[in-house]
Amino acid sequence: MAMTMTQKILAAHAGLEEVHAGQLIRTRLDLVLGNDITSPVAINEFEKAGFEQVFDKSKIAMVMDHFTPNKDIKAATQCKQCRTFARRFDLENYFDVGDVGIEHALLPEQGLVAPGEVIIGADSHTCTYGALGAFSTGVGSTDMAAGMATGEAWFKVPSAIRFVLKGSLNPRVGGKDVILHIIGMIGVDGALYKSMEFTGEGVSSLSVDDRLCMANMAIEAGAKNGIFEVDQKALDYLAERVDRPFTVYQADPDAEYEAEYVIDLSEIEPTVACPHLPENTRLAKELTDIAIDQVVIGSCTNGRLSDMRAAAEILAGKHVAKGVRCIVIPATQQVYLDALRLGYLEIFVAAGCVVSAPTCGPCLGGHMGILAEDEVAVSTTNRNFVGRMGHVTSKIYLAGPEVAAASALAGHIADPRK
Repeated sequence: MAMTMTQKILAAHAGLEEVHAGQLIRTRLDLVLGNDITSPVAINEFEKAGFEQVFDKSKIAMVMDHFTPNKDIKAATQCKQCRTFARRFDLENYFDVGDVGIEHALLPEQGLVAPGEVIIGADSHTCTYGALGAFSTGVGSTDMAAGMATGEAWFKVPSAIRFVLKGSLNPRVGGKDVILHIIGMIGVDGALYKSMEFTGEGVSSLSVDDRLCMANMAIEAGAKNGIFEVDQKALDYLAERVDRPFTVYQADPDAEYEAEYVIDLSEIEPTVACPHLPENTRLAKELTDIAIDQVVIGSCTNGRLSDMRAAAEILAGKHVAKGVRCIVIPATQQVYLDALRLGYLEIFVAAGCVVSAPTCGPCLGGHMGILAEDEVAVSTTNRNFVGRMGHVTSKIYLAGPEVAAASALAGHIADPRK
């Protein structure tokens, strides 16, 4: 039976020769992930179930990224609970203040995810790692608890949608624009419990950071996971980070897809998702009448070094508009250090931005940039639901770092090509 990339990975991890869409399977796991919000719930369930050991201390990652540095006593208490659990079981991949980063930027950087692996995380954007040819998906904290104890998880095998990419992106257009374009085209439920599989000659023109951004937002189209074909660019990225063997899977030529879309990357323009859903997309050039109060450049979607570079190139020698607050959040300590060495942080500060330690911060309305009543933000984050970053009457426009930086300078949504 012909299978997609995702189906091949799941079959291998279930010990089966083949699987088909809709089949229920039990698979072994290569990594179980949690953060400071979801891990405490998982720990409580782990202890309630009476588990006495974890399946593999090298295959559990806990990343204290959402409300750190701790914003209040409750956040500090949750991190303390995770810290205690990590020490009890000698977890090898526990990340706290000082070495922490936003989880979905940190794990690829640390070489903790690789092609052909199965990864679950108690965070919906765990689908990020499909950029490197892994099957990765978000789960609930109860599934995380069971995964930590048994090293296994149950799945319903997803069907798939194929996205054939061709051409290459124009200057000041990035992976965020591509995935917003796709979500605008198919809707927030357009890939509901399906695998979004990206293939075609256009994949090679995308940076690994572009792919990580796109896979990250597969969940915003309702997908079970997003996954890219592994090419030489991905292998070069992995060679610098992953020192264990892995298997690269390719879809069979006659694999079955529920739909297929051809995306010409050269036709993608700077794109913005308007409130209050990622599917409400319009071109940036059509929204220049939208005045803004705040810009956020960072997150697990757009907090990598290439995003810092894109913003710095636009902000260099200029200053953010009067009345606009611009918050820049490098996604990891390594991104922060590299941005410092390359002079990007000096550019940001000189331009009137504030630079934060790595944190999810304002993305989920946690801290470091909460919006007040009726305030408007352009943000490189991945969700713009009602109240997502603060007051229920505030508004979030999702964009890439180029649009965000240009908008910070203009005081309104701006096309970075102008």
